[in-house]
Order: sequence, then C-alpha cells, then structure tokens
Amino acid sequence: MSDLYIQHLAQAFRRLHECEAQHVETVPVIERFKGKTVWEGEVEVFDLIGHPKAKRGYAWAYNKEKGSDTIAVLELPPVISPKTAVQAAIVSGEQK
Repeated sequence: MSDLYIQHLAQAFRRLHECEAQHVETVPVIERFKGKTVWEGEVEVFDLIGHPKAKRGYAWAYNKEKGSDTIAVLELPPVISPKTAVQAAIVSGEQK
C-alpha cells in the first residue's frame, strides 16, 4: 500500500472523527451474501489517538490512486473487526 494512500485514510479519521490515526496493518476482506461476493478488498487498520470512545478504526477507499470515496469506520460495537466494519458500511448504505 502506498504511503500517500495510508496518509489519505489517516486524514479521513482527522476530518470525520477528529482524532489522529496510526496505521497498523492491511487486512483482506471478502464479504459474501447468499453465496455471492458483495464486496472484496483490503481494509486498513488504524490505532486511534484522541478519540473519546474508540481505540481502533478501519478505512478503505474505492479509488486508491485518487483516494476518493473514503470510508472510515470506528471500532465501536457492533463493529469489532475489519469484516464487521465492511458489513456496517454495507448496511448503512455507504458501501458501493
């Protein structure tokens, strides 16, 4: 993953959730529903600094080169993993 892409995602946490974000790892996620793949990609995991409730967050973008259409999800129940972050984005309608 490019440093610029990771920086863009960290900025999304600053902008959307008013906290700092430090990249931890990249996790591949495949979300299936009724035997069909509804989303497949890589989710970036961040440790969050300065958020009052969440210690971790998950982020990804659809156009990695431009960093557009960014999703940044806090790890707050029911979100407890990269996979559940993707599921929450799908349910909320943010996922394309």
